[in-house]
Amino acid sequence: MKRTTILVAEDEKEIADLIALHLQKEGYHCIQVFDGQAAVRAIQSQSIDLAILDIMMPKLDGYEVTRQVRVKHNLPIIFLSAKTSDFDKITGLVMGADDYMIKPFNPMELLARVNSQLRRSLQFSQPPGAHLTSVLELGGLIIALDQHTVTLYGEEIDLTPKEFDILYLLASHPKQVFSAESIFQQVWGEAYYESGNTVMVHIRTLRRKLGEDQNKERFIKTIWGVGYTFNA
Repeated sequence: MKRTTILVAEDEKEIADLIALHLQKEGYHCIQVFDGQAAVRAIQSQSIDLAILDIMMPKLDGYEVTRQVRVKHNLPIIFLSAKTSDFDKITGLVMGADDYMIKPFNPMELLARVNSQLRRSLQFSQPPGAHLTSVLELGGLIIALDQHTVTLYGEEIDLTPKEFDILYLLASHPKQVFSAESIFQQVWGEAYYESGNTVMVHIRTLRRKLGEDQNKERFIKTIWGVGYTFNA
């Protein structure tokens, strides 16, 4: 049985070793690298199931690593950073990260987030009894669940795992309105707390990739004060 492999890209060896220790106790295979270029090489040459990236690394920072990796790979990415502002968090999410943790962090919380991201990447959860349609075709948009691909009028759209999950959730329940809280709980699989900005940023980026803007809500429609719906 293939072991789950996690990449830890962190230039401070003590932090990298601490993360690896907790991951290995959980049964994960851990690969450690200490700069951004090595992180890109590892992801491109090996089967990596999830990456934990420090933002401030030598050679390439975490943002650039993510930009290069997202060209071909949809693995979950968790950013680690000492930057605490909302702007920094939003920048990380827009760049393609799936989660963002602030240093110093609790290793057990990081492990919980790793487990959550891996669950999300392995199986997109639905309400009990719901049927997962493997392919959705809606107005020129084709969403293939098994292949985790999206095409719009024959052109493939490059989405992060979270963007894909949000789109599939909305598209598989056309006309149903989802609050930001509901989207976060179903896609991230975690308690909501104050994560409205996270959902908003992903929706905004998703709309841009689908060629939409605030004046042209072809697929994802905002119901002001309520949430979002797929405009089938």
